[in-house]
Amino acid sequence: MSWSRVVLHVDMDAFYAAVEVREDPSLAGKPLIIGHKGRRGVVSTCSYEARRFGVRSAMPSLTAMRLCPDGVWLPGRMDLYVAVSRALREIFDGFSPVVEPLSIDEAFLDLTGIARDLDAGARAARALKDRIRAEQRLSASVGVAPTKFLAKLASDLEKPDGLVVFPVEEVPARLWPMPVQKLWGVGPKSAEKLERAGMRTVGDLLRAGEARLTEALGPAAAAHLLALARGEDPRPVVASREAKSISEERTYGEDLFDPDLIERAILERAEGVARQLRREGIAARTVHLKVRTGDFDTWTRASTLATPTSLGEEIFAAARALFRTRIELSGRGVRLLGVGTSHFVPEGEGQLDLFTEPARDRATRIARASDALARKFGEEVVTKARLVRRKREDGEDEESPEASSLPSLE
Repeated sequence: MSWSRVVLHVDMDAFYAAVEVREDPSLAGKPLIIGHKGRRGVVSTCSYEARRFGVRSAMPSLTAMRLCPDGVWLPGRMDLYVAVSRALREIFDGFSPVVEPLSIDEAFLDLTGIARDLDAGARAARALKDRIRAEQRLSASVGVAPTKFLAKLASDLEKPDGLVVFPVEEVPARLWPMPVQKLWGVGPKSAEKLERAGMRTVGDLLRAGEARLTEALGPAAAAHLLALARGEDPRPVVASREAKSISEERTYGEDLFDPDLIERAILERAEGVARQLRREGIAARTVHLKVRTGDFDTWTRASTLATPTSLGEEIFAAARALFRTRIELSGRGVRLLGVGTSHFVPEGEGQLDLFTEPARDRATRIARASDALARKFGEEVVTKARLVRRKREDGEDEESPEASSLPSLE
């Protein structure tokens, strides 16, 4: 029996915004924007109602406010979105043993050997969409194709709530009229070079041939793009995509000058990263610090710990030491600050002492108890005293919340 390769690309529709509408149905039908207002704010994602006004992911908030003055703004709740993403992953795992997550809201599923052909893959995709709607009250767009490239392309063709089958036989009619930017690897600079060479569509690229394409972009890019233009993509769906780093950063509405405010910001980012490490059941050996000043000078620094950790206090101590000893602001304020971790091991491995140090063991137990309370009652129910916002004389928080620290989603 011959089985065709069947790949699904599942892309949740306006994920952050859709979760918020699910939690508060009064938001349905409104132009909802996830992010923070202000001159340094950025849109993380938005509902389709807001997209009709031209609002897009990663757009400066001031632009979004001008395009959609009646938009409803929410800051976003990352813990909630992560929990929903995990529930979705459990659904995906029920359809295929080979799931490759790409981000919090999208994944590839390999149904080869489960679905005989693309038609069977489409039936499985319909069942998957129905289960997501029944269990999570959310909609997903799914592309079904024999390659990862075509499946991902298909999932974007009929959003929201789409289901598109894209066989190789339809590549000339459907792919070739599309702009070259639809091919993986064609960014703004490559597109500009191709346009100067008279190649605006995928069909133009194929008609130009390998020699002209090589002259424009080089031999490696030419071979890669020509293969994609023919619908060829041999890359397998890879079940294991372990995180290489976990980080959290924020751009501030006003530059931070006060050393205490800066260190509190480092602590807040460190606590967020630590919570994510504990959710994943891992500990990090390396701590990273990223600092950008108001005039856009940027530093990235890293420190290796003696013992892997998932504790916010230890991540904070390392990041604070990097800030104090390896960053020279020279009187300038901090525009952006990020804390990250890498080089992971399973939580509990790498302990140097035969017995856990009492203070560290106590800190671990407190952190896990705080995690449990946050999962049940919300992230704000437990916080460190140093992170409680102080009010300025004008009644505003000392630390501006204007810029989102959520990832941007399309």
